[in-house]
Amino acid sequence: MKKVSIAALTVAALAISTASSADAQVALIAKGTLTGSSAGSYADLSGLKGKLENGAAANLLGGLGSGLAHVSGDEFLALPDRGPNAMPFDSNIDDTVSYINRFHTVRMHLKANPGGALPYAITPELESTTLLYNFSPLVYGTGDGLGVGSGEPALNRPWRHYFTGRSDNFDADHTSGYSKDARFDTESIRVSNDGLRVYISDEYGPYVYEFARFGGYRLRSFRLPEKFFVSTLSPQGAVEIANNSTGRVANKGMEGLAITPDGKKLVGIMQNALIQDAAEKGAAANLLRIVVLDVKSGRTLHEYGYLLTTGSGVSEIVALNNHEFLVDERDGKGLGDGSNAKVKQIFKIDLADAVDISDMNGTAAASAAVPKALFLDVVKALTATGMTAAQIPAKIEGLAFGPDVVSKSGKLHTLWVANDNDFLEDYSGPNTNPNQFFVFGFTDSDLGGSKYVPQEVRGWVF
Repeated sequence: MKKVSIAALTVAALAISTASSADAQVALIAKGTLTGSSAGSYADLSGLKGKLENGAAANLLGGLGSGLAHVSGDEFLALPDRGPNAMPFDSNIDDTVSYINRFHTVRMHLKANPGGALPYAITPELESTTLLYNFSPLVYGTGDGLGVGSGEPALNRPWRHYFTGRSDNFDADHTSGYSKDARFDTESIRVSNDGLRVYISDEYGPYVYEFARFGGYRLRSFRLPEKFFVSTLSPQGAVEIANNSTGRVANKGMEGLAITPDGKKLVGIMQNALIQDAAEKGAAANLLRIVVLDVKSGRTLHEYGYLLTTGSGVSEIVALNNHEFLVDERDGKGLGDGSNAKVKQIFKIDLADAVDISDMNGTAAASAAVPKALFLDVVKALTATGMTAAQIPAKIEGLAFGPDVVSKSGKLHTLWVANDNDFLEDYSGPNTNPNQFFVFGFTDSDLGGSKYVPQEVRGWVF
């Protein structure tokens, strides 16, 4: 189709041309940090005691910005990733530990801030921590030959088998789509419209699980097409990459997940190109596959293509309405990396007339990628408030729309942005990298003709 081919060929030019205008009115209105709870500094509310294999506390509070979901009012869900593995201790398992996967319920307490540097202030308060588990047994690594013990958490009980971030918790006789594997690298979280369930995407695969919001037990696993899975598994990501010709790149699986405001569809996006797509080189190496899932049936409905233009990968996707989405594209530069932040950009895409690429190879799919337009340059917006590029977190990963606020000029919608600090807080000094939340305000006129339709979570909200 002529429309699609032109969009694919000019996507980079489109992004550049909109950079000076599309984000002109979207501005930072508040920011805050979360560095502790009633359990103590950098301690969550899991109630876990003791140490992990690398010496980190089992209840370490960190990495909150891997995923962020708005429930209602000032209540949000914050998701850490697979745990504290940024400190080297055992390369045989990619320095991963038996950190039990979890999500946190946080009250943000967004209030007006008269006379402050920003018009609003956030005081995040950790309300609860929910551990994630399965009723039936899961597969854990024995640790034999790896220099570590079993990957099974000591907290396990006959009807509680916890998911963890340790990379050897898998069954080598199955692909990475095996739903009984205990390894789980959580990256994005969304809540159902009835408030009873949460959907969490991960990077190992099967990629999308449904959990009971109150309780933390898994309800089901969504099944994606086989092309997304690797067949040769290893506790070392580099080995998986070297020994597979199809599937996701290790540590670059389904990084982002959205739920449409009507609650009927989940929309996931891979962080990078699949191995087989990247092997085609050219535009295919920058092709990220978007998967649309039907919530009720669990079926995969569509695949669409997204082309990277500025960043090295995508970290999140959030629904603007039932067919338009914001996508967080970034590099790895900034606070936490010891460098200056460069690319942290949020693009708007529309899937209404997108071409389904389910049966296409990477090259064909790249030519049918969805058009995109820049909505917000996060680095530009934050440096405009006096932050330096070195102070902007490298891993801007969590996106969620929050409650509207009323300003002097009228109603403002809010977009909440969070960082994944890899559990490396650095308690003092110039490289302090806490869990941060940034709130951007925008109006309907900033959407370039699009309409913002908020998700309404009904019932079971406290």
